[in-house]
Amino acid sequence: MLDKIQLENILFLDIETVPEFENYSDLNTTTQQLFGTKTQYQRKDDFTPEEFYERAGIWAEFGKIICISVGYFTFKSDIRHFRVTSFFGEEAKILKDFSNLLDNHFGQPQHILCGHNAKEFDFPFIARRMIINSIPIPQKLNLFGKKPWEVPHLDTMELWKFGDYKTFTSLKLLTSVLGIPSPKDDIDGSEVAKVYYEEKNMDRIIIYCEKDVIAVAQVLLRFRREDLLIEEEIIHV
Repeated sequence: MLDKIQLENILFLDIETVPEFENYSDLNTTTQQLFGTKTQYQRKDDFTPEEFYERAGIWAEFGKIICISVGYFTFKSDIRHFRVTSFFGEEAKILKDFSNLLDNHFGQPQHILCGHNAKEFDFPFIARRMIINSIPIPQKLNLFGKKPWEVPHLDTMELWKFGDYKTFTSLKLLTSVLGIPSPKDDIDGSEVAKVYYEEKNMDRIIIYCEKDVIAVAQVLLRFRREDLLIEEEIIHV
């Protein structure tokens, strides 16, 4: 099945998210209560809602998207390239620009979106934040009424499971066992909010996000038993 998909029809992506507000105290009383209720199971009695707020970026109701990085293959004669670019800045603009990309360049039936753990996180997070920001959901993210085999999504973590639903395999672990250079050579997801709010270093986050996109593409190449990308084939635009 994977061998029959043309690589140039796949849009690889990754998102970075942070708490919608820098501090728990910035939330109004109602939202603080809702956050406490939402996270009660995860926190147990170990953390107060305020202590747990640094993790708010994993919930679309309390987080926001600060970067969407995408990558796609191009082929000209025997020359293969992988082009990577990022959308960042104000969240509504990120979502609108990403939606335009899907509608104008990756909206055809043969086009597929691909990420790691993207079916559980990236795809639904993007769609939920689009609703919150009153942005129409593009067809590639609108799953209403679709049968499972009609959903145009690939998930490298799901592919690695081979039907085993009891396990979570991180991208860092998967790249390690497959002999792919690790994308986690600077920061990891738990540090993104600090880099964003305290260091205000958006460039560092973009680099991190784009490395994840490249790593997902490399994983899919390994699944297809194809040569991994080399640095000269990767173009940042």
